Amino acid sequence: MTTRDIDVEINGRHYRATVEPRLLLSDFIRHEAGLTGTHVGCEHGVCGACTIEFDGEPARACLLFSVQADGHRVRTVEGLTDGLPEGSLDPLQQAFHEQHALQCGFCTPGILLSLQPLLREGRELSDDEIRSALAGNLCRCTGYANIVAAVRTALHRSRAAQAITAADL
Repeated sequence: MTTRDIDVEINGRHYRATVEPRLLLSDFIRHEAGLTGTHVGCEHGVCGACTIEFDGEPARACLLFSVQADGHRVRTVEGLTDGLPEGSLDPLQQAFHEQHALQCGFCTPGILLSLQPLLREGRELSDDEIRSALAGNLCRCTGYANIVAAVRTALHRSRAAQAITAADL
């Protein structure tokens, strides 16, 4: 079988490898890069457990081949705390902890990465908008109420921090 050389930036670090063209990005992340926070659930793009950021947008790693990521930027759940003090959590991770928005945790990495664009927007969202953003992520434990509460908490803090920053200008 033919192989291909790829260079993928994952969480700011370059991973160079020779791979078979059919190797899924989820498998590359877990087995080649050793980042096991990206979970593999259905392997059909339905459950959302493998959601990552691909060039800043949520994407299902089980639906992408690793060769498609050549020359692109990938962010996994392990990259959420990049640039934060040691032992700190990303604001959404902190809100999940405080609002008890996870139980078994299998779906949590994919949910966190699906929601990051909402936090970057920083605008007020209805519960329906939050639930819509979660539509591609299946959680069998929580019932989503605490997840929505966690998103609200993180958004409130984000807007408050932006207001303080704007006032300082």
